[in-house]
Amino acid sequence: MTVQKFVTYNSLDVNGQVLNDEHKLELKVLENSGNYLLHKDILRHQISQKQGTVSTKTRSEVRGGGRKPWRQKGTGRARAGSNRSPLWKGGGVIFGPKPKQVILKLNKKERKLALQTLLYNKRNNISVIDNLENVIELPNTKTFSTICKNCGIELEQKVLIIVSKKTTPLKLSTRNMKNVELISASNLNTLSLLKAKQILLTPLAVNDIKEIYCG
Repeated sequence: MTVQKFVTYNSLDVNGQVLNDEHKLELKVLENSGNYLLHKDILRHQISQKQGTVSTKTRSEVRGGGRKPWRQKGTGRARAGSNRSPLWKGGGVIFGPKPKQVILKLNKKERKLALQTLLYNKRNNISVIDNLENVIELPNTKTFSTICKNCGIELEQKVLIIVSKKTTPLKLSTRNMKNVELISASNLNTLSLLKAKQILLTPLAVNDIKEIYCG
């Protein structure tokens, strides 16, 4: 059963001062089957990351093995027809992995419900910082660290930054910080949300989330 929940945030400026504007998220939350749907969506995301390129050779693909190693009878040894048999060293592999693509299907409505449920569960860990995409004009990790310190963000924990559009200065300022992940709202996924202890949003990203996932 889906229940509508409303979450309201006041945005902060880069100095940590609370602004007067409010940003409201209207979320549909699954009360009973939310955990199952989250698990299904995370599994789908992890499976989609697999390359599926691992491969082994069967006995027909291994080079050599055309000549019978010894005659059928009279040697006292076990009969053998090829030195590329899976029983021999250097032979083929029985039931080995082959390139394949595994797809776990998830309906769009299910994915949206999973994301909205997780956003609601993480509502107390979300902060909205105004104009974060454009406030860093030159790549500078120290500037970003100062902004996080002003806004009470602990960089020792996993931090997820959700922006409307990744800017090059912001991307370069955060890329060598091991606990920080930068993601655009259009690529938001449940795995990144689940791993994050603190989530930073921008007003533009809030609008994108409303349009893409809450519409």
